Amino acid sequence: MTNNLNVAIIGAGLQCKRRAAAIKEWNPSSLKVIASLHNANTLAKEFRCESSDEWEETVKRKDIDVVVITTPPHLHAKISIAAMENGKHVLCEKPLASSVKEAEQMVASAKKNSVILKCGFNHRHHPAILDAKKMADQGKLGKILFIRSRYGICARPEYEDEWRADPKQAAGGQFMEQGVHAIDLFRWFLGDVDEVACMTSNHYFKKMELEDDGMAIFRSRSGATASLHTTLAQWKNLFSFEVFGEDGYAIVEGLGGGYGDEMLITGKRDFKAPFKDEITYYRGNDKSWKGEWMEFISSIKEKRKPLGDGTDGLEALRVGFAAYESQSKKRFVKIG
Repeated sequence: MTNNLNVAIIGAGLQCKRRAAAIKEWNPSSLKVIASLHNANTLAKEFRCESSDEWEETVKRKDIDVVVITTPPHLHAKISIAAMENGKHVLCEKPLASSVKEAEQMVASAKKNSVILKCGFNHRHHPAILDAKKMADQGKLGKILFIRSRYGICARPEYEDEWRADPKQAAGGQFMEQGVHAIDLFRWFLGDVDEVACMTSNHYFKKMELEDDGMAIFRSRSGATASLHTTLAQWKNLFSFEVFGEDGYAIVEGLGGGYGDEMLITGKRDFKAPFKDEITYYRGNDKSWKGEWMEFISSIKEKRKPLGDGTDGLEALRVGFAAYESQSKKRFVKIG
């Protein structure tokens, strides 16, 4: 394993803490600096590394190999491209950018500079999701017919005053901020999405310019369909990802922590009750952050695409913005 890569994190919010913890668990000495105008000193002390208030200088440092970007999305493209032009591999949080054009520029920069660009899609690394994907790939579910996902949180009261509620900083509202994880998983299981219809709402957080709730239906190029409901007004946190094939099903419930124990429920097609499920529990702390980091480091060592690369981030963003277009035009929108 490549344990001698030096890492800088740009941004000092909640995602910085999650990423820093995974990096320190991998190699306690690899995290060199946290750069941000806000809170960098506090987190640098917690994770025993340097702090900086100048990200521009941080990405130029000769001793830094990898840059992790945890800022609001409106800064993703600028920081990522600067880092890649300085020869750094980049892990950038989702959504990849504030626009499809910016995301395309990021992907082009990675190719031009022969570095790896990864989008932060940690949900691909939840053990139950990985096992469900393995079942699908092995043909145990048969041809996939449809996927149904529900993903909601009980948002904190101050949410309306955070950057996630600011259209100048966020790429979108709840549909993009959290729903993009499900969109990425749809693409991973089904292939490219061909068309989408979407409806967004502001059910509870009335001060927000961005939506607090979104529902959408998708059709993949393979003909399989998917549906998504994501919301900030889920007063009991919920994650559900149901994959139904011609021969069986795999249902992921929970993500650990406030979402409840992560579990995988599987079964075979049966036309008569009682229906028999097999349930696997994945107890303990959220393993997706470390799993994603380890796979990213392996991709650097092996000079290959990571799981959930820049192109995946770009295409998920493309689907998300097509969904917003559908909401605006009140009709299905073709993608691509």
